[in-house]
Amino acid sequence: MTAYWMVSDSWILTRRTLLHWRNQPGQLILGLLFPVMVLLMFAYLFGGAMAVPGGGDYREYLLPGMFALTMAFGLENTYTAVATDAQRGVTDRFRTMPISAAAVVTGRSVADMLNAAVSLAVLVGCGLAVGWRWHHGAGDALLAVALLLLLRYALLWFGIWLALAAGRPETLMAVQILVWPLAFLSSVFTAPETMPAWLGTIAAWNPLSATAGATRELFGNPGRSGPVWPAVVWPLVLLAVFGPLAVRRFRRLT
Repeated sequence: MTAYWMVSDSWILTRRTLLHWRNQPGQLILGLLFPVMVLLMFAYLFGGAMAVPGGGDYREYLLPGMFALTMAFGLENTYTAVATDAQRGVTDRFRTMPISAAAVVTGRSVADMLNAAVSLAVLVGCGLAVGWRWHHGAGDALLAVALLLLLRYALLWFGIWLALAAGRPETLMAVQILVWPLAFLSSVFTAPETMPAWLGTIAAWNPLSATAGATRELFGNPGRSGPVWPAVVWPLVLLAVFGPLAVRRFRRLT
């Protein structure tokens, strides 16, 4: 019965977040449009100057990287909401109720995953419109989507822990700024082979690069690809570390 109540409590708190988005859709809509704007900018403004090592269309190289990058976009909405709830005492009210402690953070994570799935679907539609295609079977394409959502889920728990540790939404502004260096220091927009050797090595070990490379392999797109296992290991490591830390931090809030 404990598992049943944990799932039930998580769904109630998921609905709370969904109702907030329904009543205030502006931020959600902007979050969906921003990755599309970045995609169009790189595909049409910079794409003509980009060369894919080994040949191939740059837009087909770009899209798997943009899919991976989109999994890092929008996280600031989640950890800002978590930090705001903690600051305003909403989290304290939840802690006085007979609900699972894990359900509070799990409910928020489920709502975020629904948002991520919609964002990914919008970007896939935009990619198809600009000429991107996958060239392998539906099974490989679905596996690529699963890897992308796994990355999002892992980054989400890192964000929840960070929000609970920071305590104030204002202190999280620096994290939003750091998303861009993380994005560019990867294989999202350009291949690590085109960078200085030491910088290319760092970019190759970026979790975004691991997921982008694995999805390029599964989609059959050109450019730097890679095996699937690093795209599984990185998120699992992040989940194993920050999932328990987030729940423990929630229980220790004063």
